[in-house]
Amino acid sequence: MIELKVQAIETYLRRVYGDGVRLLGAGDIGSLNAQGMKGFGYGKPLLVRFQVGSEVREAVFSVMKGDKYGHQFYWDRAAILMFQYETSARMPRHVHPLGFGYVDGADALIPVRDPKEFFIVNEKLEGHDYFLDLERIRKSELLDRDLETAREFARWLAGVHAEKLEDPPLYSRRIRNLLGASECILGLVDEAFPRDYAFFGPDRFKTLEKRLIDWRWKLKGYAHRLSAVHGDFHPWNVLVSDDGDFSVLDRSRGEWGEPGGDLASMAVNYLLWALYDHEKLAGPFRELYLAYFSEYLERTGDTEVLEVLAPFCVFRGLVIASPEWYPDHPDPVRRRLFNFVSNVLEDQVFDWEHVNRYLE
Repeated sequence: MIELKVQAIETYLRRVYGDGVRLLGAGDIGSLNAQGMKGFGYGKPLLVRFQVGSEVREAVFSVMKGDKYGHQFYWDRAAILMFQYETSARMPRHVHPLGFGYVDGADALIPVRDPKEFFIVNEKLEGHDYFLDLERIRKSELLDRDLETAREFARWLAGVHAEKLEDPPLYSRRIRNLLGASECILGLVDEAFPRDYAFFGPDRFKTLEKRLIDWRWKLKGYAHRLSAVHGDFHPWNVLVSDDGDFSVLDRSRGEWGEPGGDLASMAVNYLLWALYDHEKLAGPFRELYLAYFSEYLERTGDTEVLEVLAPFCVFRGLVIASPEWYPDHPDPVRRRLFNFVSNVLEDQVFDWEHVNRYLE
C-alpha cells in the first residue's frame, strides 16, 4: 500500500503547475478528510484541492490495483494508464486526464509530460550475433568451442530456470498468452502468413488451433513449473565474444514463465539451420542440438519439460516458417517446418532424441 505524504503531493503539483501552486487539502472523495491520505493506494482514489494563481482546482489521483487478470506487474498497469491518458479526452463525455506519472522508490510522484514514445537505454556489450556463428558453421566446420557454447547456453538456462515462483494464475496467464497473444501463436496465424497460404491453408490452421486448445487444458496441471525465464532466447538475441563467453538481449514476455519456452526457442533454430543442407536434423547442427538438449536435461533433471514442450515448439516453428520473416526458405525447408509444427502436437511427450520423425 502506498501512503503519500503532503509534501510529496505538493512537490508533484509544483513540478506540474509551477512554484506558485498551493495545496489546500487532500483526502477521501466527498469529505476531503485528510485521514484518507493514509489509505491512498491501489484502487482507492485521492481527492486533492489546490490553488494556482487565483483559481482553486481539484483533481483525483488514482493508482491501479494489481490483480491476476493480467495486471500482476506495474508495467501491465502502466500500459493501461498510458492508454487512458492518451485516449480518454478524445471520447465525448469522458473524464479528461490532467496528468500521468509514476511513484518512484522514494514515494515521490514523478510526472510524465506529453509522452509520444518511450525508450530504454542499455549498456554497450561486446561480441557478435550468435547467428553469425551458425552461418560460419554451415559454410565451414563445427569446432569444439561451438559445442561448448551450446552446452554453456544449456547450463545458463538451467541456472535461470532454477528460480521458481508459486503463482498458478501467472502460469495460466503465460500459457494463455502463448496461444492467444498478438505476438504469439494466434497473432502469427493471423498476421504472419498469407490467407489461403499454399503451404498451410486455413483448414490446417484451424485444426492446429483446435489441437492447441487441448494442450492449453493439459498445461493447467503444470502450474508448479512456473520459473524465471528469458522469454525470447534465440540466435539473434545472443552475443558471443571472442573468448567464447556470451550475453543475452531483449528479455521478453515477462519475468516468469514455462522453462520449455526458452529450451524450445534455441533448439528449433538448430533444426532450421540443419534443414538448409539436409532433409532432416543432421550434420553439425544435430551435434549442437544434442549437446544443448542433453546438457540441459542433465543439469536440470527436468524430464517433465518434455511433457509440456510441444506448443512452445509450435510457436517457434511458426516464427521460422513465416514467409514474412523468412522469405528465402526453399520450399522443402518450409514444408518440413510445417510438418514439424503439425506433428509435434500429436505426441504427449516430446521425443527430443528422434525429432526427425516430426518432419515427415
